[in-house]
Amino acid sequence: MVNNHLPILSINHISKNYGSIKALNDVSFEVPEGCVFGILGPNGSGKTTMLGIILDVLQPKTGTFAWFGKPGSADTRKQIGSLLETPNFYHYLSAINNLKITQAISKRGTPKDIDKVLEVVKLDHRKNSKFSTYSLGMKQRLAIGAALLGNPQVLVFDEPTNGLDPVGIAEIRELIKELSRQGKTIIMASHLLDEVEKVCTHVAILKRGELITAGNVDEVLSNEDIVEVSANDLTALQTVIEKLGAYTTMKREHNTLQIFYPVNTANMENINRHCFENGIVLSQLQLKKKSLETKFFELTNN
Repeated sequence: MVNNHLPILSINHISKNYGSIKALNDVSFEVPEGCVFGILGPNGSGKTTMLGIILDVLQPKTGTFAWFGKPGSADTRKQIGSLLETPNFYHYLSAINNLKITQAISKRGTPKDIDKVLEVVKLDHRKNSKFSTYSLGMKQRLAIGAALLGNPQVLVFDEPTNGLDPVGIAEIRELIKELSRQGKTIIMASHLLDEVEKVCTHVAILKRGELITAGNVDEVLSNEDIVEVSANDLTALQTVIEKLGAYTTMKREHNTLQIFYPVNTANMENINRHCFENGIVLSQLQLKKKSLETKFFELTNN
């Protein structure tokens, strides 16, 4: 369950420069407990720099951040599992032996955790197979397994589905959802907007180091309702809808009409009844939220 009153992570006026390039400029947002938080932006927007700062890999020029209400420290880092890039697993070793090495080096958890972790990432049936025999999706799941050693409360992933085929992407998506159901807070940077839309509850959008917007995914997207309708006679349908009014704009899209309304004002029952009473039988009536991709490009291309 998401507790919106307790931020797991607070970012306060973080800035970071690389010479004359501003990677981050006065960025502030909060990550609620129990959420799946997506940090979105095109390449060069500052996503990876932000993750590096909150994981103490990089130092900000200005600003602060707090985990669990406290400044970052070695103790707080123990509660955070991370995957910034695919770990250098040994190709000739099995999954279980690779995780034994990772555990021994990182000192996260105990060797007894390894079987449980492999079960969580659904690799227990292949735990004795060599890493070289794994698909890309399986390799990424093993990397997430390494991040799970020590049972951290928070997981931080940088582009967790990058380079994967559709099957691998679906596997990682389901794994992230499952980890969220187990109560983990997940922070993930990505430019794969469609995938983020499917798994994230909250989002921050970055553009050239600037924070464009942040908040609950539904709130970030909810600037208008889009109703898609279709009927045998699209011209007659358009005439009938025009008489109904209350919409902000309307446009034809292939064999459908898209009707745009102010957020939370589209009355589907009223539209259906009005059309029927005017001799139009609708073959489609669907309320659509603006896709995150559409919203993202609107926000970042201004």
